[in-house]
Amino acid sequence: MYKGHDIPHVSAPDGTLRLSGVGVAGLPGRHDVVVKDGVIADIVTAAPGEAEKAQGGFITPLLADVHVHLDKTHTIARIRAGNPAPIQSLFDAIALMEEDRPNWSAADIRARAVRALEAAFAHGVGAVRSHVDWVTPEVPDAWPIICELREEWKGRIDLQPAALVLGDIVPEAGSAIAARVADDDGVFGAFFYRNADLAAKVETMFSLAARHDLDLDFHIDEGLEPEADGLSLVIDATARFGMAGRVLCGHACSLSLRPADELERILKAGARAGVALVTLPSTNLYLQDRGNGRTPNLRGLAPLKEARAAGMEVMIASDNVGDAFYPYGDYDPLSVLRLAVPAAHLEPDAWLDSITSLPSHRCGSSISGPIEKGMPADFIWHAATDMGDLISRPRSERIVYRSGTPLPAATNDWRNT
Repeated sequence: MYKGHDIPHVSAPDGTLRLSGVGVAGLPGRHDVVVKDGVIADIVTAAPGEAEKAQGGFITPLLADVHVHLDKTHTIARIRAGNPAPIQSLFDAIALMEEDRPNWSAADIRARAVRALEAAFAHGVGAVRSHVDWVTPEVPDAWPIICELREEWKGRIDLQPAALVLGDIVPEAGSAIAARVADDDGVFGAFFYRNADLAAKVETMFSLAARHDLDLDFHIDEGLEPEADGLSLVIDATARFGMAGRVLCGHACSLSLRPADELERILKAGARAGVALVTLPSTNLYLQDRGNGRTPNLRGLAPLKEARAAGMEVMIASDNVGDAFYPYGDYDPLSVLRLAVPAAHLEPDAWLDSITSLPSHRCGSSISGPIEKGMPADFIWHAATDMGDLISRPRSERIVYRSGTPLPAATNDWRNT
């Protein structure tokens, strides 16, 4: 356990910063990390005394969150005020969001989204993909706002908007929506769950994505009915349309019900096709197999270890924060990984990339790259010795460095801003 009190960061008169005796994610042992002119100038093995003390802390890349909902966020207080009944299922949450949607003025959406981005930035998040509900053919008010925030937050967070189209409007409205998403350099996606004519709707999404050169991101099979298998349709279409590396599927809860041989077949096909998977522990643990007055038996987590073993790229993300789908959270992917470790029996060291480099790349960003000599000095220092210690101590101090400069203390706690 980390026992240090003095943060081992020393600045020289020429502006060089030296972090002594730190653990570095992905490297064995303890190191001195030298930063100059906003770049990691050197990483050298720590002197024996420093290495033995092991109190220099631990540094990780910046974090990335590939699946959030900035349009829905921070609405739970309003929802609870008008709806005291408990939320018992995914579709309860959807209904409550629809009841709240008339409150979504441009000013309201912007204020809530900015609050979320400020929290993410303070936690060390450098890249975010935000879904935006698209429930009618008309462009939702949130879409241009998220696109505006993408420009306003450049240099702090690489923000990528993703259209979350209601699956049943794809045949009539998909073409116009895809064209608008392409104009705004966004990601095209849909919510599919046991829809009528699902195969045709998936085919339409891929045809439109190919026409407009769009990446795809699906909310798929978010439930515990065995017959929900839209993922197989997406995998098949990805292979046929040659879209390896451009398709991400979130949730896939029904995979948790598949027999082992069927699961292996689906996941290996996904790996061959180049489909990636993002699991959302907080929302899925909160909503799946939820019932009044009983403990859940089924947890609804996608089999992320099996997917990675099959060769799929697997990520972990925050999903909903402070809304009817998940009333808690704070845009901290590290806290979501901390939840996933016991929930999915993960080894923290092996899964750090699920909240750093993998989702960063998927968001079209390089901000969460490995900590190496010559790279921009964008990283997080933690008061911990290693990943296990970091997972064990949720209140451990962190200092976010951007271009070699620590964020001011007030910025690191967004509630004080």
